[in-house]
Amino acid sequence: MVRAAEQDIRRALAERLADAAWAPADLVRLLAADAIEIARPVIAASPLLLDADLLTLLEEASLDHQVQVALRPDLDPLPARAILDRGEPAVLTALAVNGTARLEAADMARLVEQARSIAALRAPLTRHPRLNEDLALRLYQWVGEALKQAISQRFSLDAAALATAVAAAAQQAAETTPDHAAAQLAAKLHAAGQLRPATLMRALREEKLDLFVHALTMLSGLETEALRRALRGDTARPLFLACTAAGLDRAAFPALLREVRRLNHGLPHDPDGEAWRPAQRSTTQAAYEFRLLMAPEGGSTV
Repeated sequence: MVRAAEQDIRRALAERLADAAWAPADLVRLLAADAIEIARPVIAASPLLLDADLLTLLEEASLDHQVQVALRPDLDPLPARAILDRGEPAVLTALAVNGTARLEAADMARLVEQARSIAALRAPLTRHPRLNEDLALRLYQWVGEALKQAISQRFSLDAAALATAVAAAAQQAAETTPDHAAAQLAAKLHAAGQLRPATLMRALREEKLDLFVHALTMLSGLETEALRRALRGDTARPLFLACTAAGLDRAAFPALLREVRRLNHGLPHDPDGEAWRPAQRSTTQAAYEFRLLMAPEGGSTV
């Protein structure tokens, strides 16, 4: 009972001192760090809590305290930016709800970008007073039909601008796939002169099958789609020929095949056991034989 009474006293004190400019600052800071039921009115209204105090709460206090900081009226740019840096979804959502937060343009753009992966941000951001037309077009890419309509009505967006936004979203999504990233990395290594046959085994040991495929494409000069079909094949022979065309030593192929099959659901199959051990051939001849084996029916082999 004594403990409950003490808590009731602290709650009443917090409500009384919440907006008092004359209150002792140390006492206000103690109340702000107390249980959230006590801290809430102080965090929301006390003029004595400085940015440094709010940053401490964001760093050390509970999630409920952090949410209350994000909801604080006229929140300054510094704690708002700290919330963005921490990236906690519940706190970011509270920040999006807080239309009075003094978000700088770059920070508002960051908050909109977070809506790509945090669905709870989308509805409050469509109503946010700092949302401009450029950010609205970006947000439009990630929201459902109801919010699309709300954005269109608020900003009177024209059909051409919306079509451009949707196309940009599709392009950006394509460019952020793991396969696209692997292709970019392979191209970068190739341009820097760092793409070598040993890269193939290193990519597999790092469990980067997409990078292996794109590195093999560049080293061998073969088509990526044909190489993917070789990885799904009923025999390891096409993969052996592709690796030979890439300059891989034939003695290294058995180990490479084991790594590929480990990452690729046991494919390619190897029913013949020694089928990938034909006589020595040049890189040019290996590439030619690969194309013969993998050419689609009725298609050209050259």
